[in-house]
Amino acid sequence: MSNDVLTRLAATIKARRNARPEDSHTRRLLDGAPVKPAKKLGEEAVEVAIAALAQDKEALTGEAADLLYHLLVVLESRHIALDDVLGELERRMSATDLEQKRRKAAAR
Repeated sequence: MSNDVLTRLAATIKARRNARPEDSHTRRLLDGAPVKPAKKLGEEAVEVAIAALAQDKEALTGEAADLLYHLLVVLESRHIALDDVLGELERRMSATDLEQKRRKAAAR
């Protein structure tokens, strides 16, 4: 598996906007936006939490994959690019790294 699987999945979801609704579950979710994809994302989040507490590794892995897919559908439904979310994570990680360096310097 390559690291760009989320990028490729986001592109596939974006392309599904033009699919026929009868052929695409993703298109049907996007057609019901913002309520339908947001509701489905919430359901998947609950399933991940349950799997994390009560199920095996394979179940949690599958539920986590479902959650990521539905998150990408929600982002697409609101016209938010995955790159924007990844950029925000980068910014936060950089801020965390800077804060850790400040703490280490202050402790010396």
